Amino acid sequence: MDKIKVTDNGFYGCYWPVKNSRCAVIGMFGDDTEDWMAKSAVKWLQKTFEVNVLTMSPAEKDYSHHNLPLERFGDAIDYLQEQGNKKIGIAGASTTAMMALLAASYYPEITLTIALTPPDFVMEGFYQGNRDGRKEWPGNGESTVTWKGKPLPYLPYAYRHPQYWDSIQKQSKKDKDMIASTELFIASEFAHPIQEEERIKVERIHGKLLLIGAEDDALWETAKYIRRMEKRLTEKEHDCQVEVFVYEHGTHFVFPEGMVKTMLPVMGDLVTAIFAAGRKYPKECKETRIDIEKQVSRVIRTWKNNQFSSGEIVR
Repeated sequence: MDKIKVTDNGFYGCYWPVKNSRCAVIGMFGDDTEDWMAKSAVKWLQKTFEVNVLTMSPAEKDYSHHNLPLERFGDAIDYLQEQGNKKIGIAGASTTAMMALLAASYYPEITLTIALTPPDFVMEGFYQGNRDGRKEWPGNGESTVTWKGKPLPYLPYAYRHPQYWDSIQKQSKKDKDMIASTELFIASEFAHPIQEEERIKVERIHGKLLLIGAEDDALWETAKYIRRMEKRLTEKEHDCQVEVFVYEHGTHFVFPEGMVKTMLPVMGDLVTAIFAAGRKYPKECKETRIDIEKQVSRVIRTWKNNQFSSGEIVR
């Protein structure tokens, strides 16, 4: 795959063009613009849909998320339009699904938004690395994102360092998952009920919105969050068409099966096997990924070729 490294246009990314395409997807998969997961997503998107892809991350091999300016997405949109793209979509998973929803709610140029296992609120910022033997810790007073130089209001974590990571490790060991943090987020909401200013304004999103998650997500209660967004859209005026897919099984990694096969051609089930639910229900998790590929493929192809009707919620 040919790529163009983009570091001086207001954001950090890699542009992966294909011939004769005027559609681009901003892809935020993995922790770096050129890591294994990001490249796998690019290969799958280009092979399946022949779209240009712009991978983005906070910085080179920067796995933290704190005070990221949302304006970077505006700069990325400008760059994509300068390359001749007429349609722009965005896709993210986990924390970057939150980023995708926020970016689409601020920039109407985005007409396709795919959010895999998203929260419906702005998260407090966090750092990854090694601090006192802990791999992750909260950024005190920092949001995950900023707008016009000011942190967006966020749900604060229930615990500070080092209790934050210790609580994750305790639940992971108890539930036999590689990582589990639902109890952290439940405790956070209990200690600080989410305020309206902390919620993602999904009603501002234009075009097509795809929300996907699983009931057995071990990192946070994405099924509950997705249903809250769905309810919000029934109560708020909006002009996007929404499709909601919440599966019983699938874990936190509800990737399309074709993307998983690109990442792991032989042992694709390893993607979900790091979670106890994935080991217990491998067949069901694979069926979920197969259906997700079917739904995502249909949506992307329709977005490329047609317009969606607005203001609808489809289940």
